[in-house]
Amino acid sequence: MNKYLKKTKIIATLGPATDGKEVILQLIQAGVDVFRINFSHADYDIVKKNVEIIRELNQEYGFSVGILGDLQGPKLRVGVVKEGSYLNPGDILTFTNEKIEGDSKRVYMTYQQFPQDVKAGERILIDDGKIVLEVLETNNVDTVNAKTIQGGPLSSKKGVNLPNTNVSLPALTEKDIEDANFMLDLELDWIALSFVRHAQDIIDLKELMRAHPTNKMKTPIIAKIEKPEGVRNIEQILMECDGLMVARGDLGVEVPMEEVPAIQKNLVEIARKFAKPVIIATQMMETMISSLTPTRAEVNDVANSVLDGADAVMLSGETSVGRYPVDVVKNMSKIVKNIEQTHFYQTKNSPIEHEFNCIDERFITNRICLAAVRIAKTTNVEAIVTLTYSGYTAFQISAHRPNSNIIVYSSNRRVITMLNLLWGVRAFHYDMQKSTDETIVQVNTLTRDYGFVEQGDFVINLNATPYYEGGKTNTLRLTTI
Repeated sequence: MNKYLKKTKIIATLGPATDGKEVILQLIQAGVDVFRINFSHADYDIVKKNVEIIRELNQEYGFSVGILGDLQGPKLRVGVVKEGSYLNPGDILTFTNEKIEGDSKRVYMTYQQFPQDVKAGERILIDDGKIVLEVLETNNVDTVNAKTIQGGPLSSKKGVNLPNTNVSLPALTEKDIEDANFMLDLELDWIALSFVRHAQDIIDLKELMRAHPTNKMKTPIIAKIEKPEGVRNIEQILMECDGLMVARGDLGVEVPMEEVPAIQKNLVEIARKFAKPVIIATQMMETMISSLTPTRAEVNDVANSVLDGADAVMLSGETSVGRYPVDVVKNMSKIVKNIEQTHFYQTKNSPIEHEFNCIDERFITNRICLAAVRIAKTTNVEAIVTLTYSGYTAFQISAHRPNSNIIVYSSNRRVITMLNLLWGVRAFHYDMQKSTDETIVQVNTLTRDYGFVEQGDFVINLNATPYYEGGKTNTLRLTTI
C-alpha cells in the first residue's frame, strides 16, 4: 500500500559519488524525489548523461523524479594559493586584481569591483567564515589591504563572503547565463538562482528565459536565500519566484549564525502563505560524508526542519562526494517518515486562512482548494485527487498541508516531474479527454490501483467543469471509493 508515503521530499545532489545508473536507481529507491545538479562544478557532458539516466529510470519504473539545476551565482573566491599558506591574527593580507599565485601576503580576488565597493572597517570572511579579516584601506582601483582577526590555513579557490558590503555584481554572471540556457535546452524541472538579493534578480532571469526558444513551459525558479538583503526583501522576492531555498551555509556566514534558526522558521512560514515550496539546505547530514552514522544533532536538525513545515530537505556533499550516498538517503528517509507520524507533526499545520482578493483570476481555484483541505481535515478523507495542466492547484493544496494524500493527474508530462518537489504531492500522467463524470471515475480507479485508497475510503475530487486544457479548477466533489 502507498497510503503512508513520506510527505516531505528529499533532494540529493549528484556528483562523482553518484555516478552511474545503478547508484541513481538505488538513491531513488532509498527515497530521493528530486536530483540537484550543482553548476558550480558541472561538466556539460556528465550533466547530459545524468539527465538521460534519470529520465530513462522514470520511464522504466514509472517514477516521477524531478531535476533541479542550481546556478552558481556571483560567488566570490580567492585565486590559486601556494601550498602551506597560513594567516595568523594581526597579519596583513593584500587582495589584488592581478592574477597571481597567492601566499600569506598577497592573494588574487576574482571580484574585480572589490576595491571600489569595499570600505575600511568592513569584514571579509574566507572559507565559510573560518578566516576573518577587517579592511584597513582600499586604493579604489585594484588593491585592498586587510588585517587578520581570526587566522587559519589559506587555500586555493575558497569562497569569500562580505556581510557588510553592498556588492555591485549582477545576480547573473556570464557563466550563469550560459548555464541557464543549457538547463533550458535540457528542459530541467526547476532552476535555482543563487544569492538572490532583490525581486529584480528573479525578473532578470525570467527575461533571459523568455528569450529562449524551448522555454514554452516557463521553467519555475527557486530563489536561494543566502544574503541579508534576500531575507529583508523576502515578500517582494516571493511575488516573483516559484519557490525558496534556505541556503544555510552562506546565510550563516553573511548573518550572525545564531539568527539562522529563526530566519529558517520565518522563511518557511512566509513561503507557505505564498503557496511556494521551500527547501532547507546545507550541512543536514554533513558527518555522513565520511561516517556511516549521522550525529544525533543532525538527526534532530532534519526532524526539526520537517516540523518547521519544509517541503523538502536537501543533501549536498553527502551524496555528491560522500562515501555512503545511498545510506545517507535511507537514514534521512527514516527520520522524515518517523517525525511525520508523530502527533507533533500531524497536529501542526492548519490550513492557511487567506483573505483572498475576489477580483483575482485565481479566486475561485484558491477558495476551492482551501475548502477541500478544510473538508479533508474534518471528514477523514484519504486523498485529494485533482487534475491540473499548469500545476497551480497542486501548489495551493500542498501549501495547506492536508493530512490526506495529494494525488495529481496531468496530461502535461513536464508538470509531473516538476511537482515531485512539492510537499505531499504524487503526480501521474493522465490524458483521457472524457466528460467530468467519466474522468472522476477513472482517476479514482487509478488512485485505488496505485494503492493510495481502498474501497469505502472518502476522496475529494477537484476538477475544471467543463473540462478543457488550461481550464481553472472550479468544482469540488466528495466521493466514496
